[in-house]
Amino acid sequence: MTDRIVLQGVSARGFHGVLDFEKRDGQPFVVDVTLDLDLSEAGRTDDLATTVSYAEVADDVVARITGPSFDLIERLAEVIAADALRRDRVDAVEVVVHKPEAPVGRPFTDVQVRVRRGGVPVVVALGSNLGDRGETLRSAVEGLAARAGVTVVAVSPIVETDPVGGPADQPPYLNAVAIARTDLAADELLRVLHEIEADHGRTREIRWGARTLDLDLVQYGRPGSDSEVCSEAPELTLPHPRAAERAFVLVPWDLADPAARLRVGKGGNGIRPVGDLLTELDRSGVRPGPEWEDA
Repeated sequence: MTDRIVLQGVSARGFHGVLDFEKRDGQPFVVDVTLDLDLSEAGRTDDLATTVSYAEVADDVVARITGPSFDLIERLAEVIAADALRRDRVDAVEVVVHKPEAPVGRPFTDVQVRVRRGGVPVVVALGSNLGDRGETLRSAVEGLAARAGVTVVAVSPIVETDPVGGPADQPPYLNAVAIARTDLAADELLRVLHEIEADHGRTREIRWGARTLDLDLVQYGRPGSDSEVCSEAPELTLPHPRAAERAFVLVPWDLADPAARLRVGKGGNGIRPVGDLLTELDRSGVRPGPEWEDA
């Protein structure tokens, strides 16, 4: 049985619409959010840390309604859903955006757009050190988001990093981390990542050598949950066996999700916050990269 938190009627004035007066004058918007998650621990412990704060969700919704203008309320619903899915305990979300004063031109009581998004949380590390590195990363994120069964919910800032391992005469990398939700199985998602790499001319001739694009599936599923996949198969090792040792993965991951955790240790028996792992790594080879719009 799925537990739910239902937040109805969050309202604010926004400036979303395709017509000039909608963007100029604004109008009221009302949003309903339904979160699917396991509330059994919260019911046992009475601990706020084991659930999701609906006050924080409401704040997120109002920030989106009053924030930058979109032409379509479909887009508004999409970004509200993505915000909800960034919360670690949320398995799926339904968002309904009401536009009660929409310029329909006929008598009506309400216009609403309803979207449902969910899937298993996954973490993908991106890297490039050949060609137009920034454009390659941007195109890779867009390609991932365009795939059926994948919803990108957060992308880290870009960092520039010194090469680790492999030939010494490589140019520096641009790295980032994408956090997504997927309905694809782990091996299917890995195949998608390889297809996107191939689309950008990736070859595998020299281990840890320079490459146009590298997409690593770092983690599939929330550590410790039923959705988590742990595998030692050579073709699909999860979680990524070297992620905990790589500052160029953990630094952007921590920026994208400060609450992130990773399974580590011999046999993968421990689960630790990514921020704690970072305190044990040398981060001198990782520095701020260009902004996405400048990359």
